Amino acid sequence: MTEFSINNCPGTLAEGFNTYSPLCLKQLFSGKKTSHILPYESHQPSKDKELAELMENRRRISISGVQEKLSLVWEKGQLRLTHEGEQGRYILKPIPRDLEHVDQVPANEHLTMQIAKQLFRLNVAENALIFFENGEPAYITKRFDIDSQTSKKLGKEDFSTLAQKTKETDGNEFKYNYSYEGIALLIKQYVAAYPVALEEFFKLVVFNFLFSNGDAHLKNFSLLETPQGDYQLSPAYDLVNTRLHVKDAELALKDGLFANDYYTKSYEAIGLYAYDDFYEFGLKIGILEKRVKRILRDFSKPVEEIEPLIDRSFLKKEIKSRYKDCYLERLKFLQNSYSGRENY
Repeated sequence: MTEFSINNCPGTLAEGFNTYSPLCLKQLFSGKKTSHILPYESHQPSKDKELAELMENRRRISISGVQEKLSLVWEKGQLRLTHEGEQGRYILKPIPRDLEHVDQVPANEHLTMQIAKQLFRLNVAENALIFFENGEPAYITKRFDIDSQTSKKLGKEDFSTLAQKTKETDGNEFKYNYSYEGIALLIKQYVAAYPVALEEFFKLVVFNFLFSNGDAHLKNFSLLETPQGDYQLSPAYDLVNTRLHVKDAELALKDGLFANDYYTKSYEAIGLYAYDDFYEFGLKIGILEKRVKRILRDFSKPVEEIEPLIDRSFLKKEIKSRYKDCYLERLKFLQNSYSGRENY
């Protein structure tokens, strides 16, 4: 095992911990002491028996998408790969391939999810970093589609399914062929308590813009069955600053915020999203004007705690600097109304 040290909790990023903090253990592992080290040397191909098992597991349960995912269970204070027929309670996302600064992806996703949870109070899937024995990081998240009391699997539908978008109907880019307004209409259709869900969705769309998540496509939003049998917006997942790794668009969906090729006067003037676009989007999907203004005010004011949280993250120094720059650049657009609308 390669020796490496950490100084912050790899879950909450709280200072002064060389493993998971008590709060992280409570949130992610029901308070059970858990090692932050996986019993595997690395996720890269190897002749090792354990790695052969890892790669076989990957082939068996890999989920489609850029980043491969593996299933884990908790056992005797440690997470391990599931065996045939086992129901995993955690998902492992190792370092993916073929991206710029690819080794920073796990820490990027972890930081972005923690900012969403801690500083913007968004409902997100519980998550942390975990490390292979050689110190290589991976991202872990707790599955939210399994009832914690009964272990029953809850129904979960992503919005590509709800929008009836498939590779057969729309080709390889099917999950990008939609608008965020279209997602809001589906929320109204399928969620009984849709006013609450629409505000959660609106906050998530603004957050994704503010933190440069250019991959918030249809499969990265879902509805989750409650134990009572109705549906609500699922906790957020796959939040990551994609601008650090790829040159992508401001928003993932090709039709942008609005359906039917609608653009605000602000967007037509500058060709970029700004305050006015999200203001009109909030109104269009049915959120009260005072709530739209309140939410946008919360997102467009500088948050002092963001920079210290970035500094405590597991990103490399130069990537931390780029992460901050991305945030400040988007913040300026969210603070400016190019139509002269008063945004406070």
